Parts: sequence; structure tokens; C-alpha cells
Amino acid sequence: MLSDAELKYKSPAGRWVIAATVLGSGMAGIDATVIGIALPTIGRNFSATIGTLQWVVTGYTLTLAALLLLGGSLGDRYGRRLVFSIGVIWFTVSSAACGLALNSTELIVARVVQGVGGALLTPGSLAILQASFSERDRGRAIGAWTGLGGLATAAGPLLGGYLISAASWRWIFFINVPIGALVLTMSVRHVPESRDPNARGHVDVVGAALGMFSLAAVTYALIEGPERGFSSPLVLGALLAGVVGGVAFVLVERTSGSPMLPLGLFSARQFSVTNGVTLIVYAALGGALFLIPVELQIVNHYSPFEAGAALIPLTVVMLVLSARSGQLSARIGPRLQMGIGPVVVGVGLALLTRSTGSSSYVSTVLPAVLVLALGLAVTVAPLTTTALGAAPSEHAGIASAVNNYVARVGSLLAVAVLPAVAGISGRGYGNAALLSGGFRKAMLITASMCVLGGSIAAIGIRNPPRPKRRRTGPIAGAQGALDAPPLSKD
Repeated sequence: MLSDAELKYKSPAGRWVIAATVLGSGMAGIDATVIGIALPTIGRNFSATIGTLQWVVTGYTLTLAALLLLGGSLGDRYGRRLVFSIGVIWFTVSSAACGLALNSTELIVARVVQGVGGALLTPGSLAILQASFSERDRGRAIGAWTGLGGLATAAGPLLGGYLISAASWRWIFFINVPIGALVLTMSVRHVPESRDPNARGHVDVVGAALGMFSLAAVTYALIEGPERGFSSPLVLGALLAGVVGGVAFVLVERTSGSPMLPLGLFSARQFSVTNGVTLIVYAALGGALFLIPVELQIVNHYSPFEAGAALIPLTVVMLVLSARSGQLSARIGPRLQMGIGPVVVGVGLALLTRSTGSSSYVSTVLPAVLVLALGLAVTVAPLTTTALGAAPSEHAGIASAVNNYVARVGSLLAVAVLPAVAGISGRGYGNAALLSGGFRKAMLITASMCVLGGSIAAIGIRNPPRPKRRRTGPIAGAQGALDAPPLSKD
């Protein structure tokens, strides 16, 4: 077995490591995307309300978001391969439990447990590549992981739609069992172990527990409020408990020697603004992607396979354009793209209001999806790069994890609150006329959120200063200023 940072990109050992990490993270990524396609079928199977379907999605996102930073810390301390492998086992077993669920309650509990597995394996996959490959080949390995992972994510809705149409929604979970077994075998045999020798202090279990408790309580209040009434003692109690838990979480993170969420990072304006934009834009995106597959199937009468195929252009456009978007941002700075990109996303979401009840995919759904994809391609790369570049280089890893955490929390809260705000409650989502009106309202709300996010970015983001050209002769400086350097080396 090769030791840390000795793997070569073209070596058989290196390819095994890339395959294991791509399949592991891809398994979690695909599961997060295909569940939206399955929601209408699950709702009919269990006679579920919209609140139940919200819990099917947010139960997973809740534990994944709350424990993501902790999962990365555990890998650094106890071994990245070990924690990654535990995550794979955890995710695989809980996936089987999801597929075997006899009612909606069992499915929600299994999804909550599944999110814990996702939190253990997701940060470990990239950390393994970072620690295992030689510095010369590390960029190529991470690039392969990004590209292949993107293809897996793109194929997820299509594969999920096929499995639902051809067999059962349960197979979107059962398919993880053989994949998980394969990933575990490859990890044990081919992935080198690595850990952070400089890891100090205690693992922030208290912070993780408080963060998860606060998110769970607020999510419960937002989802159950429309059904039980926001004046219900149970809902009010949950909301109060969530606020108190959130305050306690902040106090613990401020005083902890090894905080899960280093709040000091937010003292940098660029970092705070970037994550504020992330919260708003990903909340809009998460809420929209929760409702779009449901609307396509209930209102437009798409099959699950057709609903999955309808969203493929979203990922394809991002795969093609994201790298170029990142290169442009490195040259001109992120402010322009982060200001315009979310507005374009908002236009795409607003265009989706034309899709309700239309039988024409090409004239209604496809243009909206393409505009949405273009906006995301313009936005995501500079947003992520700015989040990393706004933090000191030694904190690039935690800065990336925080940005990921903020994005997932935004999506979690949006899925919890958007249906109620749009007037979709109870079993009303099964009524095409009621869902159609609520969907249009929801898309306009999410579009407005994206415009707000773009406005905040345009005002708050600052481009890095361009390096001054040194004057070496009478014609020096006749050319324009040099292109701005990349925001981050990582």
C-alpha cells in the first residue's frame, strides 16, 4: 500500500482510488437528486400529505447538513478511509431500510439515518484524493472526480425515473446496496489511509448536537405549522426550542477551542457576503427543485422517467460551462458574475410558470431549464471560488465545508417553508388545479429570492485588486492591466 501523497494519476492504484471516491460520493449525490422524481409515487403509495413528502426530503438533508462538518473532522482525526468506509456501510444499510419501509414514518426515520451516512462519506471522498495523490497529480485526480461525479449526478434523475417506471420507487434505494458493497470492497483493498497529524483539541460533538437539534426544531415548526396551526403549543414550543438551541450553538462555537463552525471566518466581509448569497440562492434552488418534479408529474402528466429526463439539460449545461465560468471569474473577478448569475437563475425560475398544464416540453419547460442552467453555470464556480479565496489559505478546507453547509441549510429551510407560503398544503399537491396555482406562486417567490441574492452580491462582493505592472521603459504600461490572478490556489 502506498503511503500518503504518493499515488500517480495514471497508475492502477490511483485509478482504483478515484473510482472508489467517485462511486461513494456519487451514490450520495444521486440519492439526493432522484428522490424528487419519486415523491409523487411515494405520496400515492402512502397516501401522504405534502408535509410527509417534505420530511422525506428534509429528514435526509437535516442530518447531512448538521453533521457534514463533524464528518470531515472525524476523518481528519481518526482516518479518512476509516470514516469514509463507515459512511458507506451506514449509507448502504439505511438505503436498504428506506426501500423496505412499510409506511411513511419508517421511510422518514430511515432517511434521517441515511443522512448520517452521507455526512460521513461525502467530505471524506475529496479529502482522500487530496491526501493520497502526489502534488503533481492531485489536480487531475480532483478534476476527474468532479467530472465523473457530475456525470453520475446528471444520470441520477434519468436512472431513478426509469427504475420508478419499470419497477418501483423502492429500487432507487435498493440500487445503493450493490454499489455500496462495491465501494466498500475497493476502499478496503485500494484506498490508502490518511489523517491529519496536526489535529488538536476535542471533536465538537456538543456543537454538532446543538446544530442538529436547532435545525430539527425549526424545520419541524415550519413544516407542521401549516397543518397544526402556528399557534399550536407544539409548533410554538418547537420554534422556541430551535431559537434557544441556535443561540446555544453560537455560544458554544464562539468559546470552543475546536469549533465545528469557526465563526471567526465570518468576520471577513467577502466571506460573509458570499455565504449570504449562497444561503439565498441555494434556498431558492432547493425549494424549486422540490416542487418541479412534482408539478411535471401531477400537472403535466409526465411519467417519472420523463420528469427525470426533463432536468438533464440542467446538469449538462453546467458541466460544459462551469469550468469556463471559473476561468472568466479568475480573469475579471467574481463580482459581475455573482451579480448577474442569480438574476438569470431567477429568470429561468420565472419562466417555469409557463410550464403548468402545457403539453409542450420544447416550448415551455426546456427554455426555462436552459436559462436556469445558464444562470447556475455563471454563478456557482465564482461563488465557490470566492468562498474559498475569502478565507486564509490554511482554512481553505473548512471554508469550502462551511459554504457547503450553508447551501444545504438554505435548501433545507426552503423545502420546509416554501410549499406553505405558496399555498400548497395537506394533500392539495395531488390536485392539478391547486398545485398549478401554488407552483406558479412558488416559482415567482424563488425568482425574487435569486434577484435579491444577485443584488446583494453586486453591492457587497469586491473584486481582488489587479496587480500593478512594473514600469520598465518608456512604453511600459501601454498595454492594459494584467488579468486578475486566481482567487485561490486550492
